[in-house]
This record gives sequence, C-alpha cells and structure tokens, in this order.
Amino acid sequence: MAVRSKVRRLTTSTAIAISALATTLLPLTPAHAAYGPDNPVYVQLVSNDGNATQLARLDGTLAFDNGNTKYRYSLRLCWQHAYPAPSFKIIVNGTSTVWPVQTGTTSVAGCQQTYVYNTEANFGSTVRNIRFDVTGGWFGPGNNYQMRTKSSGTYDNPYN
Repeated sequence: MAVRSKVRRLTTSTAIAISALATTLLPLTPAHAAYGPDNPVYVQLVSNDGNATQLARLDGTLAFDNGNTKYRYSLRLCWQHAYPAPSFKIIVNGTSTVWPVQTGTTSVAGCQQTYVYNTEANFGSTVRNIRFDVTGGWFGPGNNYQMRTKSSGTYDNPYN
C-alpha cells in the first residue's frame, strides 16, 4: 500500500509540475477588442426634382472597437424607386473609400429588393470617423435621367 501511495504522489506531483510549466510557456492570447454601443444608421435618399420620390433607404447599426482599428456594421439597403439599383459606399476618416460586400438579401415592405451587409472590417490603422454615402438614379421630368448622392452624418469613433 505504501508503494502505491508513493507512486501516486510522484505521478500527481509530476503532473502538477508539467501543468505549471506548460502554463508559463504557452503564449498569452491577445486581448480581443471590445465593441462599443451600436449607433443607429439611417439615410433616406429622395429625388430632388420636386417630386421627392423615395429612391433608396440605408438603415441599420454601426459600432467601433476600443482598439481603434476595426468597426462592424449591420445594414440594409432598401431599393425603392431608384433606377438602376442604388448603391452606397463607406468613407473612413473623410478620405478612404470602402465598398461594402453584400452578405445577403431579405424582404422588407416597400422595397423592390433589400440588400444585407453584415461585416466586421479591420481598417488596419486608426478609424477616427465613418460616413455613409447612398447613391441612386431616376428618370425625372422630361424623361431626363438624374443621379443623386446623400451622405449620412459623420459617426465619430468614441475611443479616440
């Protein structure tokens, strides 16, 4: 019995020592950036020919990470009466244009089609602010084709 006890203690002690050594030698995993609160995004694009035809609507949320280099968005682009389909771009720090990648479609009342964009974007350097520009076209009076772009407000990153 005494021999088993010594073997068990030796095995347990060895296992504890190996475990402690492994813990100290393993690299620490980097801390994950935490996202701040979701900011509501809403841009309604209408024609400016006097008819105020609803062309497109962008809505959803935007959040910044506390590491200052990433942001995430969950957006829907509603195609109302624009021709052809509307589009939008993301302007980072007032100068860098990012074209969003569509991740799906959905049905929303009042929309011909609704495009979905859900992404976590790593900008690679400090994100100070973001703006969304929505563009759509239409045939106005006299069957003249017109285009218009409307910008959202600027969303400032609260972490810098």
